[in-house]
Amino acid sequence: MHKIEVEGLNTSFDCQEGDTLVRAALRAGIAFPYECNVGQCGSCRFEVIEGDVEASWAEAPALTPRDLRKGKKLGCQSKPQSDCKIKVRIDQNCIPHFRPQARAAELVSVRDVTHDLREFHFKSDGKAEFIPGQYALMALPGVEGPRAYSMSNQPNDEGDWCFLIKKVPGGVGTDYLFDDLKKGDKITLDGPYGLAYFREDTDRDIVCVAGGSGLAPLISIATAAAYHPAFQNRRIRFFFGGRGPADICGDDYLRLLPGFGDRITFHSTISVPEMDPNGMWVGPVGFIHESVENLLGDDLKNYEYYIAGPPPMLQATLQMLAMKHKVNVEGIHFDRFF
Repeated sequence: MHKIEVEGLNTSFDCQEGDTLVRAALRAGIAFPYECNVGQCGSCRFEVIEGDVEASWAEAPALTPRDLRKGKKLGCQSKPQSDCKIKVRIDQNCIPHFRPQARAAELVSVRDVTHDLREFHFKSDGKAEFIPGQYALMALPGVEGPRAYSMSNQPNDEGDWCFLIKKVPGGVGTDYLFDDLKKGDKITLDGPYGLAYFREDTDRDIVCVAGGSGLAPLISIATAAAYHPAFQNRRIRFFFGGRGPADICGDDYLRLLPGFGDRITFHSTISVPEMDPNGMWVGPVGFIHESVENLLGDDLKNYEYYIAGPPPMLQATLQMLAMKHKVNVEGIHFDRFF
């Protein structure tokens, strides 16, 4: 156990042996800035003023050469080896609604959704407390470093945690999940984390834009909105993009929701028509952000947006919304994963 003092704050927090500064701070209710939690986004940069800190991933891509010259580190990759004093710009938006905790979780079922997307259902003791749209970190046996995956279900008192995970070619984490993990096996889930969660205080209709395993958090958000009393007259437009027809999924989850086909609509697009050699696809062909733009047109500024998926899709959608159409960035929600 090490005590961590934050410069400029009249407070400190304890960091357990092996924990990172970001996670320990969030467990203590302190708003340490973060997004991805796995060394990719750079939101959790900080400086060490006193003490010894070990970097789990010293060359993490989020650290620029300038960061390294200035001695900056990533909170999500830093484990203190002594009591420390640090300098970090606290972000009140990162105050956790539910303080994250690590728990054992047992795999109770799996279901193939597509050829490379699978639903994993785990159960833990205690409640599954999170806000729809958030994620958890999985510690997997034999896999170095945690993997971040978003919950696709709703918070519940039964300890049920569901994830939609896409198999990544050559991915050590998904190789273990798809090939080695068996029903009854246990892993460690640490969470909840994430800032792209469902906002209950908006008066706008909702647009969800997903690709790949980005389906998971947006299914959770769409489900929460479908049943929320304040959203009973709101529209939920759900866009999902894939390379070919075999990648398209998600509508089966939405069809279970009240209002599907009326106030809840599903729109899918493929980007590689060559993956439809028999010409069976009858929907739009192109990129999913183009479908959003074409369908919503002049109404683009009137929606609350949730976006999750591959980085190129995320970047293209953000550029279309914020830069081309000047949509207010405060109404665009996403967590950066690379």
